[in-house]
Amino acid sequence: MNVEEIRDYCLSLGEDVEEKFPFTKFKKGDTVLVFYVCQHMFCFFDIEEMKVISVKCQSERIPLLKEEIEGLVDPYNESKKHWLGIQPNVCPPSVIKELIQNSYQMVKSKYSPVKK
Repeated sequence: MNVEEIRDYCLSLGEDVEEKFPFTKFKKGDTVLVFYVCQHMFCFFDIEEMKVISVKCQSERIPLLKEEIEGLVDPYNESKKHWLGIQPNVCPPSVIKELIQNSYQMVKSKYSPVKK
């Protein structure tokens, strides 16, 4: 998957998804595109290099996924306990989409306001 395909997929997950470039003050940070739901990150990657897509993931799933699926690695600059890295040139699109959707749903369910 390329940058536009991943961007389109992230934005398709819900009207509540926002995209931003929040790291412009950091060296090489101005090309890091971040997707948010409920004002919390669920996916990000460098649009210039696109070597790793970082997504949130359940801690207990990370070691198993990395063992079973080629192209799953440590995240870029995030906690290895809560984030997972995806090599988009190695992982199948179906795996990329499933992991991005999982991340979106995890973050949304954790930070959505409780409706009464």
